[in-house]
Amino acid sequence: MPNPHFNVSITQRSRGQSAIAGAAYQSGDKLFSEYDQKYKDYLRKRGIVYTEIMLPSNAPPEFADRETLWNAAEGIEKQWNSQLARRLVLALPREVPTEQYPRMVRDYCTEFFVSKGMCCDFAIHDPDPPGHNPHCHIMLTMRALDENGKWLPKSRKVYDLDENGKRIRLPSGNWKCHKESTVDWNEQTYCEQWRHGWEVIQNRYLEMAERSERVDLRSYERQGLDIVPTVHMGPAVMQMERRGIATNIGNLNRDIKSANRLLRTVRKTIRDLIDWIAEVRKSNKSEEISSQFLTDLLNKYLSLRSNERGNWSSYGKQKGATDDLKAVSQAMIYLDSKGLVTLEDLDNALHGLNEKAKPISAEMKKAEQRMQVISGIQKAVSDCNKTKTTHDKYLKIGWKTRQAAFAESNKDELDKFNKAYRYLKKQGVDLNVNLDALQAEYDNLKSSHAELSRQLSTVNEELKPMKDIRRWVGKVISPEQSEVESKPKPKQSIAEKMRYYQEKEKGETQGKAKEMEQEAL
Repeated sequence: MPNPHFNVSITQRSRGQSAIAGAAYQSGDKLFSEYDQKYKDYLRKRGIVYTEIMLPSNAPPEFADRETLWNAAEGIEKQWNSQLARRLVLALPREVPTEQYPRMVRDYCTEFFVSKGMCCDFAIHDPDPPGHNPHCHIMLTMRALDENGKWLPKSRKVYDLDENGKRIRLPSGNWKCHKESTVDWNEQTYCEQWRHGWEVIQNRYLEMAERSERVDLRSYERQGLDIVPTVHMGPAVMQMERRGIATNIGNLNRDIKSANRLLRTVRKTIRDLIDWIAEVRKSNKSEEISSQFLTDLLNKYLSLRSNERGNWSSYGKQKGATDDLKAVSQAMIYLDSKGLVTLEDLDNALHGLNEKAKPISAEMKKAEQRMQVISGIQKAVSDCNKTKTTHDKYLKIGWKTRQAAFAESNKDELDKFNKAYRYLKKQGVDLNVNLDALQAEYDNLKSSHAELSRQLSTVNEELKPMKDIRRWVGKVISPEQSEVESKPKPKQSIAEKMRYYQEKEKGETQGKAKEMEQEAL
């Protein structure tokens, strides 16, 4: 399935971040920063398959050079806490041919960023192993450009007016005023539009590739799905898992994925069976079928199967009859044990199983969410302890220039500490949290989750004979309906399909050119 990852962040000077460093990182280049007079060298970075700079029509041509563009973007920002660039990281669908990635990203950036006046620098990464995690980094300028290619201010001062349309003087003697943004790119609603836009673009290219998968970037909760998302593992945990070292987060994600699969199976089976019974009730034979016992319908199925074996050999007839009788007998024993006599009883039993599964699902979800929080706290404490020394050194530096230089050279460690500390604060704990008590709570939740999973598996087992009964009874109700599926048509490879689309597009272009030549003549 396509990965729905979509992340937006701001490159901020107050955090020791640099737009030049970000551009060098995503492009695998060596760029000189005029702000701190240092080279940002990422020439050794691997997995970069494509880079491109896209400019609005009013941008200076020299901005097509990456170093010139981002030095200009940084140079116009004079404050120590300036926002230098906006960064997006998008997962690319592996179901789309890789040669279509640049065009897909270009379509997206043109529609949502460049057409609005932003300069866009994007790079497509496909780190080792190839095809495992294709993604795209996008950097966007924060300021608009005027018609002459000069940077415009991010905001302007607007004086507040009274009811008579006159300025309001404050006790200090100054005029009351406020700031208004010159662009609306920082509005949160735009982030929502960008997410939805990337979803639409991906689905368009998936459809072009004739893939059935579709992307929905909304959270499971907003989609109305009772599914628990997995925990982001990060590069360190991923490396441990690849080496065969089990981790708490890795084990939790495996449990969550297994539980989600089981929940989907149970819900789909119940929904399909309930829908089938509803269709039977709407059919012309509804009264006739409703008056019959399920056992009678199953006996009719055995007779139907016997007639189908009319041309079989004696051995085949005997073996087929034995196998059918064994399967149907087990189904009859199941019906008798559950007290299911008619389709009405079967429908009531299905609704009962549905009600039984709901609280189990809710308890599993609650346990998984708490286990996620505990794993997050454990990881955050570990990250803080590993980077605390660097963070303490940063706080002890008195001069802002020295502090900024230290932040630049220790950017990764400081970002890691701040991110972890913010998570701990969000959860209402600090570095002194009792990790032993948390681990004990985690172990109890894991045991409880395993028991709930067993209960849900029991519900799933109860549904299996119901699926067989549905198939057999359905054959009695509609004997004319053949269960033999037609042989599927041979599928073309994605490369063949894309060549077909390219040749078709080339033919249409040539056809239009000929029409224009004829009209000119």
